[in-house]
Amino acid sequence: MLSESELQELLSFLRPETRPDVKAGATECVLGLSANRDGCLLLGSKPDLLQALLRLTSDPSIGIVKDVYYTFINLSAEETLHQVLVSALNLLPLLCINLLDPSFPFSDQICTILSNLSRDDRTCRQVLQDKVGLSKLVELFCCEKFNPKATFHYIGPLLSNLSQLQEAREEILDRDRCVLQRLLPFTQFEASTIRRGGVIATLRNCCFDHSHHAWLLSDEVDLLPFLLLPLAGPEELSEEENEGLPVDLQYLPEDKQREPDSDLRRMLLETLLLLCATSRGRSVLKSRQVYALMREYHSWESTPQARSAAEKLIQILIGDEPQTGMDNLMEIPIPEEVEQKLREADAQEQEELERELNQD
Repeated sequence: MLSESELQELLSFLRPETRPDVKAGATECVLGLSANRDGCLLLGSKPDLLQALLRLTSDPSIGIVKDVYYTFINLSAEETLHQVLVSALNLLPLLCINLLDPSFPFSDQICTILSNLSRDDRTCRQVLQDKVGLSKLVELFCCEKFNPKATFHYIGPLLSNLSQLQEAREEILDRDRCVLQRLLPFTQFEASTIRRGGVIATLRNCCFDHSHHAWLLSDEVDLLPFLLLPLAGPEELSEEENEGLPVDLQYLPEDKQREPDSDLRRMLLETLLLLCATSRGRSVLKSRQVYALMREYHSWESTPQARSAAEKLIQILIGDEPQTGMDNLMEIPIPEEVEQKLREADAQEQEELERELNQD
């Protein structure tokens, strides 16, 4: 770790007027420091150094600017520095201005920084309230040609983080804005697991608001096929089962592949489980032959966590309906002693899954 005098010397090299090769060596050194937590905390405790880095985001050298943005990626991964970056350094306005520049070469790095910053509740709200706004983020995410130098894949996890906030979910689920519908095709975006995962996690977060379930399952949104298709395989179903499925899932080809990432499969299953919270949701899933797909999926799935989620979904689909007055499972009050037993059962199940994973 650098001494105080060495840090001061390093700071002197981070001035805009410093000779380019010396300045490049200094930013490379700072980037190396940010590669571990101790280095990040050290840099985060030096406001003058952070300000110097901020000024270098407009340096004429592309290599220097690249080092600076990757340094901010590393710093933003440390949650204890979020307020330093957002409030003390006031980093967000610069990020937002550059993100909206269709020729900016480091837009993907900005998306990663924003995604990191939005992991924390407080800074997540600050990111949401900044100038870009959620609707513009979705527009960038869906517009392939906005910036040829960027993929914007990391807007996916950024949207996922933002959708943990009630106000963000309300905007995504606004029936007049068509925000959520624009995200649906990306549940099968083969080129990026990051993008797929961000969208799937966003959909899952939105499904915690059970008052929207009927709309999400209606023809206006038609969410169900976008959740089921990544879980569907090439297995043959009976004619009756096929006819009951959503049209997009009927008679799939022999080379149909399932979602390759087990964490994303688990999130899709958890989203389907959330949709089973209401009587209306359970009725739709049962009538659309979701059980037939889950039966085949369960036989195929080998990952313990995803397999466990599939089993829970199957139990709901083949089980009897709750008694009158318990139609909405999210609104059923659970006695404290029962809740404690459920937590213990979940913990035991998790231990068993971890043992199973370790054996594999």
